[in-house]
Amino acid sequence: MPPRARRLVVAAGLSLALTSGCTGDDGGVRAAGDPVTEEEAAVLAALLQRNEQRGGADFVVTAPYGEDELLTLTGSVDFRSDVGRAQAVTSFDDGRPEDVRTLFFTPEEVWVGDVPGLADALAGGGAPSVSYLRRPVTTVAAADGAPLLVDVLTEVLLNLAARTDDDPRAFLDGGYTWEGQRSIDSRLTTLFGAPGGRTVAVDASDDVLTQFVTTVADAGFDVTITLSDHGIRRIDLPAEEQTAEATAYPDVAALLGI
Repeated sequence: MPPRARRLVVAAGLSLALTSGCTGDDGGVRAAGDPVTEEEAAVLAALLQRNEQRGGADFVVTAPYGEDELLTLTGSVDFRSDVGRAQAVTSFDDGRPEDVRTLFFTPEEVWVGDVPGLADALAGGGAPSVSYLRRPVTTVAAADGAPLLVDVLTEVLLNLAARTDDDPRAFLDGGYTWEGQRSIDSRLTTLFGAPGGRTVAVDASDDVLTQFVTTVADAGFDVTITLSDHGIRRIDLPAEEQTAEATAYPDVAALLGI
């Protein structure tokens, strides 16, 4: 199993999947909280590889990180190339206007565009044609601050794929449970629970990941990732002539919250 996929299983417990039925191996009626069966464990083990095989998906990520704040990422991801694009919208319940930005991201870098005042600020610094600032991904807390939430979200999203299956045995005795079925975006899904209170919904007819919910460590709020329309995606990153390094304009990046 590749190192990235292994971290996913150990640290985030994302390798979860479905059952197409509502009965146990012995034919009895199942109850929410029942352990997964051997058949389910085999499908669970292949779930992340299935995302890789399909190539990509559309996604919506929601993170209510404060009493009045909600961050929503809406876009597409190419699992094979580890690249995504999204519109990032921060909305507020206290009357403040929404903050809307365009993001491109890889495991190493984030491009931020559509930032009010960016063009004027960069024009004064000698970069009038630049539409995006590029910066390294920050997902590990430094001495002077916490990881950037948007970077944590894009990292979890990109980690929802793997080149190989996991070992089904890891799911049989690992506290994974069957939690019933429900509809998500008009799709019937099967729910599974994992250690740490995480849940996964998988399309009951297509065996693909539909939704993953997890709690951000030490933050106390849930992040929900919903995938749809699985298939090949091609995402072109912003051209070099449209991009400036955020480190070259630290005052501008700080002023605009990049």
